[in-house]
Amino acid sequence: MKRNDYISWDEYFMGIAMLAAKRSKDPSTQVGACIVSPENIIISTGYNGMPKGCSDDEFPWNREGEDTKYPYVVHAELNAILNSNGRDLRGSRIYVALFPCNECAKAIIQSGIKEVIYLSDKYTGTMGNLASKRMLSAAGVNFIRMETSIDQLTLSFIPEEMK
Repeated sequence: MKRNDYISWDEYFMGIAMLAAKRSKDPSTQVGACIVSPENIIISTGYNGMPKGCSDDEFPWNREGEDTKYPYVVHAELNAILNSNGRDLRGSRIYVALFPCNECAKAIIQSGIKEVIYLSDKYTGTMGNLASKRMLSAAGVNFIRMETSIDQLTLSFIPEEMK
């Protein structure tokens, strides 16, 4: 008899996005993204961080002040798109912890991604958020807030023979 407590595809892919977020060195906001084909194959992942070749120790992580992280950080969605190495993303979907900003919405639209599944809409009602939703809607990109009955997933690195 098979297990009944397995996670859904959406929970699995959002879990991958959340795991990718753990790679972010941003002290205030960690976001991950996972791009998935219509056949449920992971195409790419990404997280928010500095561009390749830009040291995490030499660029700012501040949210306020004269020298902030904002001009430098690559968002998780754009990183996932860029990490796909030119693979065809048309018809795919992207799982992301935080609703995409207007700049990432443009990249999502241009790449051919057709669905955004997100957990948080923290910035709802802001000008950038409204612009994102307007562009995604106009371009025919569905966006769905993920709902699940589970609160968390726990990973264990203990080998089976040691359990």
